[in-house]
Amino acid sequence: MRLTTKGRFAVTAMIDLALRQGNGPVTLAGISQRQEISLSYLEQLFGKLRRHEIVESVRGPGGGYNLARRAEDVTVADIIIAVDEPLDATQCGGKENCHSPEHEHGGRCMTHDLWATLNAKMVDYLDSVSLKDLVDQQKQKVSEQCVVVVHRNHAAV
Repeated sequence: MRLTTKGRFAVTAMIDLALRQGNGPVTLAGISQRQEISLSYLEQLFGKLRRHEIVESVRGPGGGYNLARRAEDVTVADIIIAVDEPLDATQCGGKENCHSPEHEHGGRCMTHDLWATLNAKMVDYLDSVSLKDLVDQQKQKVSEQCVVVVHRNHAAV
């Protein structure tokens, strides 16, 4: 199972947006530059995120995007599902038609239940991680990088 760039970029862009929420609307051009994601790709993703009421757009000079909900109320699963990222490890897309009807074991492959269970676990996990959790992790990483240790030179007297 792979998470494509669509889901990965959407989550990255949402973290960038959430990190800057207190400073007014965030432009897609700014996110594009900071995260090295194509502006036209971000426009497509944010159109979907807006339709799912995860972000809201602000028009005009100084416009951009804001979160439509609190960061703690947005999960990674919400973001990925909003941009149409399939969370499915089964070969058949959950349709249980891995084999032709003429196959001796019917339509389902022998590992269908394994992959279907993985799907459920994956969605449960992604639904347990909020955008706020990811923002807090980023803030923690930044604060750890900013810690500077100052050593004093003690001369022997």
